[in-house]
Amino acid sequence: MNRLLVANRGEIARRIFRSARELGIETVAVYSEADAGSAHVEEADQAIAIGPAAARESYLDTAKVLDAARRAGADAIHPGYGFLSENAGFAEAVIAAGMIWIGPAPETLRAMGDKQRARDLAEQAGVPVVPGSARIETGASADLDALAEAVGYPLLVKASAGGGGIGMRRVNDGAKLARTVADTQSMAEKSFGDGAVFLERFVPRARHVEIQVFGFGNGEAVHLFERDCSLQRRFQKVIEEGPAPGLPDGVRRDMAAAAVALCRETRYSGAGTVEFILDTETHEFFFLEMNTRIQVEHPVTEMITGTDLVAMQIDFARARLSGMDQDALRAEGHAVECRLYAENPAKMFMPSPGPLTVFELPEASPGLRIDAAYRQGEEVTPYYDPMLAKIIVHGPDRATACARAAEALRSVRVEGIATNRDFLIACLESAGFRDGDIHTSFIDDNRKALLAA
Repeated sequence: MNRLLVANRGEIARRIFRSARELGIETVAVYSEADAGSAHVEEADQAIAIGPAAARESYLDTAKVLDAARRAGADAIHPGYGFLSENAGFAEAVIAAGMIWIGPAPETLRAMGDKQRARDLAEQAGVPVVPGSARIETGASADLDALAEAVGYPLLVKASAGGGGIGMRRVNDGAKLARTVADTQSMAEKSFGDGAVFLERFVPRARHVEIQVFGFGNGEAVHLFERDCSLQRRFQKVIEEGPAPGLPDGVRRDMAAAAVALCRETRYSGAGTVEFILDTETHEFFFLEMNTRIQVEHPVTEMITGTDLVAMQIDFARARLSGMDQDALRAEGHAVECRLYAENPAKMFMPSPGPLTVFELPEASPGLRIDAAYRQGEEVTPYYDPMLAKIIVHGPDRATACARAAEALRSVRVEGIATNRDFLIACLESAGFRDGDIHTSFIDDNRKALLAA
C-alpha cells in the first residue's frame, strides 16, 4: 500500500491521514465545493474535487470517488465513518477496481447493514436480542397492532437499513403507530433506498454500552473493552467514556464474550463495534446493532488501551496484522470524549452553521487529545454533520478524567456560531453524571436543569 484515498471529510479524514503518514503512506483527499478550503484538503498530499456541496452529488457518489482514486493513483481506500463506509456496493466496486478496501468484507457490510438480518445473526451466535418484529416492507399489509402487542410498548420504529440514530422513532401507544410506521418508511426510502422497518422494544431506563472488536476474517477476533455512550440527544451520542462506569464485572465479561462470539460466527474482518442496550434495573443486556466501520468515539478505546485502531485497520488490510493476543490487551485508567457541535441546545439542538470568526481549542498534551474538523476562519456549512471537534481526555480514574474534560472545554473559545460547549460542561458536572447514574434518557429528563446550569 503506497497511496491511500480517504473517502470522507472533516475530522475523520484528518485523523486517518495522521496514521497513514506515520506508516509512510501517501494520502489523498476528496472534497466537495463547500469544502474547497477545509483543513483536510490542505493536509493531504493530493486533493481532488468531486462535485457540489450536496453529499449525494459528491461524497456519496461512488463513481466520482472511484474516479478520483484512479486519477490520484491511489491503491487503497479508507471510508471513515458515515457516507459510504457501510455501503457494500461501494466496497465491491473498490475491490473490483483492483484497490485495497480498508473495511469488512462486502457480504458482512450487507448482512450487518440490514438491522433485521443482523438480529438474526446475533441470535444464531447466542447473543441476546431486544424483543422485536419481522421486517415491515413498504406497501405490504401487516397487522401492526398485533405486532406491537407482541413486542410491547413503549417501542421503537426502526429503519432496517438505518444507523447512528437515523430512522428511529419512539411510539408510546397504538394511537400514532400506523402514522409513525408510514413516516419512518418514507424517510428510510429517501435516506437509505430501503423503506423496510421493524418494531423493537424500547427500554426506558437503559444504558448504551458498546464493545470495540477486531476480527481477522478466519473466525478469530478480540475485543478492546467497552465504551458507555448513554448520553445522547435525538438518539445520537454526545459524551462517551470507557470503561463503562458501575458495570458489574460479570456483565462486562459476558457482554465482551457475546461481541466476540458474533464476530466469530460471521468471520468478521477488521475493526467494528457491537452495540448493546443494558437495562439499568436488571443489568440484562441485548444486542442493538453492529457498526461495521471505525466509530466516532474510537479515541476512547485508543486512550485506555494505547492502541491505534486506524493503523490496525491499515495493517490488517495490507496483510501485516494477522492476529492479536486477547490476554495481552489491557485497559488502563479512564477516558472521556466530548463532541463539540455547532448547535444550539436551547433550541432543541438545532444546527448552527456560519463562520468560525474565533475558534480556539486547547493544545494537545499527554492525556488530552483534540480531533478537530475545522480551523478558525472556516465556514460551518449546513450540508454536513455539525460536529466541530472531539475533546478526548484520559485520567487515572473517572472523576479525574471528567474534571480534566470540563477544564479543557472551558478553554474552548468559539465566536460566530452557537455551540454546545456549556451544555457539555453542565453534563459533566451534574450530580447524576458524577454519580454514574446515566441512561439514554438522561439529557431529555434533565434538559432544563442542564440548560440552566
